[in-house]
Amino acid sequence: MIIRLSKTDDALKGEIRLPASKSISNRALLLNALSYSSYPIKNLSDCDDSVVMNRVLESDTNHFDIGHAGTAMRFLTAYLSKIVGEWHLTGSDRMKQRPISILVEALRKMGALIEYTGEEGYPPLKITGTALKGGIIELDGSISSQYISALLMIAPVVQNGLTIRLLNRITSRSYIEMTLQLMEKYGIRSYWSGNEIRIAQQPFKPAPISVEADWSGASYWYAMAALSGSCDLKLEGLLLKSLQGDAVQAEWFEKYFGIRSRQDGSSVRLTQGKPIPLRKLSLNFIENPDIAQTFAVLAIGKRLPFHFSGLQTLKIKETDRISALQRECSKLGALLTEPEPGVLAWDGIIREDLKEADPLIATYHDHRMALCFAPAAFFEKEIRLDDAMVVTKSYPSFYEDLERVGFAVEKITP
Repeated sequence: MIIRLSKTDDALKGEIRLPASKSISNRALLLNALSYSSYPIKNLSDCDDSVVMNRVLESDTNHFDIGHAGTAMRFLTAYLSKIVGEWHLTGSDRMKQRPISILVEALRKMGALIEYTGEEGYPPLKITGTALKGGIIELDGSISSQYISALLMIAPVVQNGLTIRLLNRITSRSYIEMTLQLMEKYGIRSYWSGNEIRIAQQPFKPAPISVEADWSGASYWYAMAALSGSCDLKLEGLLLKSLQGDAVQAEWFEKYFGIRSRQDGSSVRLTQGKPIPLRKLSLNFIENPDIAQTFAVLAIGKRLPFHFSGLQTLKIKETDRISALQRECSKLGALLTEPEPGVLAWDGIIREDLKEADPLIATYHDHRMALCFAPAAFFEKEIRLDDAMVVTKSYPSFYEDLERVGFAVEKITP
């Protein structure tokens, strides 16, 4: 389905109930399973990824298709490795192109019985659950933090616990910290010193958990606030003091774009202030790569040259997000360059020879491509998104929320 978004005025006012955090929800689901908790998870995300994760954990079959859900693939690979039985784990065509060998090799060193049933190093997998033995595992810290989190969550229930030594620079440290903080709620003690994380063998304790609103989902509203002529927007369920590393964007948006954030009960209220004068936006997304696409499209709308680093993991997401951004931003007249791996830059020049009159943004089965380009309706007057319902992966109610604040949302069946 193609969706056309437009807005006749530049005001952004109203109240939005943000979706629950997918990252917290998926970790809580696995930790609930590991602790045999009878407590229901409050405010559990209803996004595709969490629905898939929950369905697998409650299933009475041994064949699981997790579609595009990368978090579920990594977390479940580790979890099923210690659950007695034979398990088959597969996903979408794109999932079969996303590497998982680093996690599989780490689990094999712990005694896991995992076979590739397709291409070596990629899903689908055949897992024969067995008792695992811990010890010391060395991992490249610049890889996806989901591999590390997957191992950390099963560490308390493997023999002798687990010590993970992270080599090189650590990517997305905030997501590892989130995992450890959530595990602490389930009674698990951990020790992180330098590049070494130690978790002893110990029992999980069931605990009630309530999931906070999603800061990645908030980024699209912050971008719209920065592009609007006037703003008074409440984002319900959002906490400025958050487990999520993406909460740092509140500081960035105030500093660089003048968007003020104030905690108002269980909501964060966005209003406009005065930003610092900027000639170029330089940001490092090593801790929060999921909001990089939002800032790229925003900078184009602001005609603000940028230099973004720390984007190494974007190539192994739902799509190669570096290449996808380059292709789709060119339709807006912006020629993005990749000066070196993990870096994306733009000179601030709109190329009229590239700019399309009625751009149709391809989303590549990637929810964040649809979500991050939606704010472009403010400076393009209207924007079309192909395969637009891909947003259900993390933000099922996004288009309904846009309508609540005055967007026109037209669904076009090709």
